[in-house]
Amino acid sequence: MDHAKQNKDREEEEEEEEDGEPRKEQDVHTRGRRSGMQEWSTWQLIDSILPTGGFAHSYGLEAATQAGLVYDASTVSTFAVTTLENAGALLLPFVCSASKQTTTTEDWILLDSELHAVLTNHVARAASLSQGKALIRLASSVFPEITDEVKSMRACIQEKNKKKKKTTAAARGAHGHHAIVFGRLFGLLGLDSLTAQRAFLFLSLRDVLSAATRLNLVGPMEAALLQHRHASLAEAVLVKYANRGVEDAYQTAPLLDTLQGAHNLLFSRLFCS
Repeated sequence: MDHAKQNKDREEEEEEEEDGEPRKEQDVHTRGRRSGMQEWSTWQLIDSILPTGGFAHSYGLEAATQAGLVYDASTVSTFAVTTLENAGALLLPFVCSASKQTTTTEDWILLDSELHAVLTNHVARAASLSQGKALIRLASSVFPEITDEVKSMRACIQEKNKKKKKTTAAARGAHGHHAIVFGRLFGLLGLDSLTAQRAFLFLSLRDVLSAATRLNLVGPMEAALLQHRHASLAEAVLVKYANRGVEDAYQTAPLLDTLQGAHNLLFSRLFCS
């Protein structure tokens, strides 16, 4: 028996030598590849090539421009800072809660209902729903490893549209708000909550500056410069508001909410919100 064991150990050692690296190093490389794949998923979720409709919304910038409140690079910068702060205080708590690995479908539906109640601005609410539903449709095709979970989420949203009496949260279904869907996808893909929150702030800043470019308030180079300058501010907002519960969510910019709510009253509009 001892001789057989020695032969087996020798064979394993030879296999390690043939591979050119010890087993422990192989484990490290395996973990590194897994971590690398998660980073690829993060980049893909925030890539502009993913058609979620984010560039169809200006977060109230178009209304602010027509009201004469935003008209140059300096006022665009101020608007972007206000948007970041508001997104951090109001939406990050929902992204955080939805992205936790322990979040169940029932939890996700309840979070979605709470955000629907918080977003009293009908324009912001419609924009959130539009982007959230677009993201979940894409996720079902782009990320096959979480297909079953995403199908369950889509079924909950479809259930919401059925006209019948519903007694439980699951039966009532979900609206499909963007912040909740975004956080939930990060959690399902095994990405940590802090990464999800940082990515959400990145999208908020990127989309506002993109809208400013198309409204001819700043040029593409200037928008890129503003994005770089505000990176440290965005990180400060993340530190300030990260990992909060939804009970701590609040609006920091009532004027921003008012401007966005007035978007539908504009005579001519380039953006949906």
